[in-house]
Amino acid sequence: MARRAHGEPPTIASAVGRFLLGSLAAIAVVLAGGFFAVRSVTVDEAEKDTREQVVVLARLVESAGLGDGVLRRDSRALARVDDVVQSQVLSPSVVRVKIWTEDGRILYSDEPALIGERFALGEEERELFHEGGADAELSDLAEPENRFERQEGKLLEAHTAIRTPNGTQVLFEVYQRFGSVTENAERMLGALAPPLLGGLAVLLLFQVPLAWSIARRLQRGHAEREELLANAVEASEQERSRIAADLHDGVVQDLAGVAFGLAPLAESARGAGRAHEAGALDDSIGRLRHGVRSLRSLLVEIHPPNLATTGLEAAIGDLLSPLEADGVATHLDVQDGVPSARDPLVYRVVRESLRNVQAHAAAHNVWVRLQHEEGTMRVCVEDDGRGFEAAERERRAGEGHVGLRLLEGVVRQARGTLDVRSRPGRGTTVELEVPA
Repeated sequence: MARRAHGEPPTIASAVGRFLLGSLAAIAVVLAGGFFAVRSVTVDEAEKDTREQVVVLARLVESAGLGDGVLRRDSRALARVDDVVQSQVLSPSVVRVKIWTEDGRILYSDEPALIGERFALGEEERELFHEGGADAELSDLAEPENRFERQEGKLLEAHTAIRTPNGTQVLFEVYQRFGSVTENAERMLGALAPPLLGGLAVLLLFQVPLAWSIARRLQRGHAEREELLANAVEASEQERSRIAADLHDGVVQDLAGVAFGLAPLAESARGAGRAHEAGALDDSIGRLRHGVRSLRSLLVEIHPPNLATTGLEAAIGDLLSPLEADGVATHLDVQDGVPSARDPLVYRVVRESLRNVQAHAAAHNVWVRLQHEEGTMRVCVEDDGRGFEAAERERRAGEGHVGLRLLEGVVRQARGTLDVRSRPGRGTTVELEVPA
């Protein structure tokens, strides 16, 4: 199967499909980003609500149950606090309550095993004893004082300072389930998602016809460009043919006739003993004949011979002759095959490739291989010259050296592929694959 050639635009269906996939990916990003944005806002709001809630609950415990006996771990004082906590503080969202001294000892907890234990308070908690206010943050369940809360999952913890009747400051702390925060975020996103998705869907419906129209215009533009390239190549071939015919029927014949007419004059001069005159005429005849040979070689390069008559192998052999004259070793391997309508295209590609070898490669060897396989013609022109970077090919194209690039459009119209590979110091390979 032929590969899609470099520079060929995607099909309309492929272009629209990519547009739809990109739009769906953008929608997914919007939804994911929206969820995390809403979740971040919800967390901030939850921390704010939790700070406000812990102040209210702390004032309730302070006024209804907190006595000085808590400082001495008096059982009746602890029981009074526990009654208030169990009946009015703990709820499906609030799962733990702790009361701390400034030195980090737990005076009270609804988990009795924690009462009397001592842990290091954080800097923010210690500041509340001096500055007042409230603070809320995600709970670090890895800390040892939170070992009984680990089974509850993610929690928010909030703190505020309160006083016992004798004025001693203690830290009141509650733990709230974080799941309620996520639920709020999901509810908010659920409320926002329908109108958001609806708007994106409407936008997408309007954009799909536009994308289809743009893809069709690109396809038409590409087809027109390929047709112009093909016409340019064809016009070039026709002009080459006209120039070759004019030279063959005009200048070449005239020069050959002059050389033929001078030959008897040289013989007469020699017979009359005018050796100097005869030598000058012989030299002029030699120059004329050399010029005729050079012009005929140029005619072969300008316009190929009749491929149907001489065959592709002979025509390519003629193209290799100038390289052989420059001392380049040439290797031609043509697999026998019936003449094809693609022979002129193959000839053009080989001619342009060999022209580049002669002009730029400084190669020692050139290989040309032509194969017919299962209805496909494969041509490979390879040299061991200096090679080039891709950027150098772009630079040459900018300077007007666009022979192979022009042929790429013709190759694509023939449903073929043209591949040019090169590396500095590793030579260049040009491969053509086209249906026969």
